[in-house]
Amino acid sequence: MTEVHHPLNDYIEYPEDEMRRRASDNLVNLRRRHSIRKFSDKPVPRDIIETCIMAAASAPSGANHQPWHFVAISSPEVKAAIRREAEALEQSFYAGRAGQEWLDALKPLGTDANKSYLETAPWLIAVFSQKRGGVDEGENKTNYYVHESVGIATGFLIQALHTAGLGTLTHTPKPMSFLSKICGRDNDVDRPYMLIVTGYPAADATIPDHAIKKKPLEQVASFL
Repeated sequence: MTEVHHPLNDYIEYPEDEMRRRASDNLVNLRRRHSIRKFSDKPVPRDIIETCIMAAASAPSGANHQPWHFVAISSPEVKAAIRREAEALEQSFYAGRAGQEWLDALKPLGTDANKSYLETAPWLIAVFSQKRGGVDEGENKTNYYVHESVGIATGFLIQALHTAGLGTLTHTPKPMSFLSKICGRDNDVDRPYMLIVTGYPAADATIPDHAIKKKPLEQVASFL
């Protein structure tokens, strides 16, 4: 295959002062992003979700194979089925399967096996990773750095939803194989990676004090 390259003609170089402003504005915006567990049932137009998914799909990936698939769910019946399966797993999780140390770590957040938000929120987005695929439809090649690539795309998705004005919550019931069945995906091809709950926050949505505590720069970064 012959290499083809195109000029980098959409890059914008900003003056340093504007770079600082843009970086600061982005930080302020992201500090307003919180995981919430109380959602309004106010509808969110499908085209907004589509645009956010396309932002996620613009993420970098190993060999540009884009090893992900997003299933956007607004059907009340499908959301109810997901809630039933998720809560069944969560019941055993909180009954002791998680282990006491994990349960103790969750106590400040006030979480429990009740996942009513899975039905209340207008959209659930199931993120799947793909071990095989390729750039073009129908290819069956090995995908590379799958976990890393899908993780980056999921981060893009969360930021896109937040920037659009929506609340989000990451949900990862274990095991998540039930999502493949409910979403009509082949579990041997599409592995459930994460479930993103999104919509408008409920009027009585709250943020646990524990979740507001973020580590300072000197604890999360080193400069050599």
